[in-house]
Amino acid sequence: MRYVAFVLCRWGSHWRPLDPSTRGESGEQPRLWVYHTAPGKVPELESIFRDVSKLQAKHDLSAVGYWVPDEDSPWKNTFVYLVAHASKDDAKKNWDALHADAAFPPYRKAAAPLIEQVNGEYNVEEVFMRPADYSAMK
Repeated sequence: MRYVAFVLCRWGSHWRPLDPSTRGESGEQPRLWVYHTAPGKVPELESIFRDVSKLQAKHDLSAVGYWVPDEDSPWKNTFVYLVAHASKDDAKKNWDALHADAAFPPYRKAAAPLIEQVNGEYNVEEVFMRPADYSAMK
């Protein structure tokens, strides 16, 4: 099994998005999703995404990967995935197509009670990113 270490830097109380106008050599623009779940709910959310990933692929949402932390991690109630897009416009078009697909609402409904809420809002962070010029993955 291969492990991935995520190091996410924060400034203040909000994620600081990188400049989306600059892209890597491939032109792809990754979008990072971080889902904070209710305690102990990561395995259930992971199971939902196992099926949702097939639906995402159908709508050209190219997942780079899905990750869950070890049980002893301070992030043990976190589910992370990264999707690559050709552009922000393509991202919008593809996400809109996924959300309009009649097969999607049952997955959304199943996932909703698993995701932590803060002040009535789902605790999900999403950030468009660009690879650093020295990144092995562009």
